[in-house]
Amino acid sequence: MKHVMEALRKREAQEKLPVIRMEIDYELVTLHDAMVAGDEEQIIRAKRKLSALRKQLIEWSL
Repeated sequence: MKHVMEALRKREAQEKLPVIRMEIDYELVTLHDAMVAGDEEQIIRAKRKLSALRKQLIEWSL
């Protein structure tokens, strides 16, 4: 049973990691655009989202 659970978690991680990486790429573009525009509110939102995505990436990478 333990091996089955590990296999399922590994498969789920393989599916989620590329999605999380795409979201990080998108948020980095959003952050860059906000920085160029000087939009402080959007900068803060993008940084918060990036922080949350970073935590997800670390969690699923383990």
